[in-house]
Amino acid sequence: MDIEQIQAELIDDFIKQASALRGSALAPVIVEATSHQSLFAFSEILAVPNVAELGGTENSAYLDMLRLFAHGTWSDYKSNAGLLPQLVPDQVLKLKQLTVLTLAETNKVLPYDQLMQELDVINVRELEDFLINECMYAGIVRGKLDQLKRCFEVQFAAGRDLRPGQLGSMIQTLSNWLGTSDNLLLSIQEKIKWADTMNELDKKHRKDVEDKVEEVKKSLSQKADVDLRAHEEIYSEPGGVMDYEEDRSRPKRCRRRHPIS
Repeated sequence: MDIEQIQAELIDDFIKQASALRGSALAPVIVEATSHQSLFAFSEILAVPNVAELGGTENSAYLDMLRLFAHGTWSDYKSNAGLLPQLVPDQVLKLKQLTVLTLAETNKVLPYDQLMQELDVINVRELEDFLINECMYAGIVRGKLDQLKRCFEVQFAAGRDLRPGQLGSMIQTLSNWLGTSDNLLLSIQEKIKWADTMNELDKKHRKDVEDKVEEVKKSLSQKADVDLRAHEEIYSEPGGVMDYEEDRSRPKRCRRRHPIS
């Protein structure tokens, strides 16, 4: 079962739990959801009416915590730790994993120094162990660790929940991409049309050359036939070239010698 299917089943389960509870009874569900090792999307749980009703109540901190896991990072938590419930170790791990995903959204080459600062990691060995064991093995990112350049080259990163206002920006990005794709498609079609035209011209030129070659061959063949007939006529005419055997059969004349006076 792939990670998307696992998440979909988990989300459905937590939505059912949250829909059946209210108030402080939702706190354990939110903690469990944000601690689960295979869950990295929380917007559907945020959309549950019973969860949204926590806003403005004595349990609103759990709603804010769920929003943090949907859109925030480890640095965001440190900046607002006094206003949020204390995180359990599994939540700390999860929030740091989500932080890597956020960084990978805008930059596919993540310097080790930046990652160590954002994740509160003290050395390269600890950072690489985290990226390998907690991120790549979890299936949320794929990439290459470059120890020489001290960076993580991201090849794939799972997407996070859309932040408020981000949908409009994404729609604009997709619209721009669509426009670029349409222009590229038009350019490709024009090049294909040009290639087809050139191919037809090439075929026509090749046929013209082949026709001319055939004409030359035919002309040469006719000329050869004429020359051959003329040659045969010369040898076959009387008084023409004497047959060699006939010439040998004729007696040779003797030359008379005149006395010397």
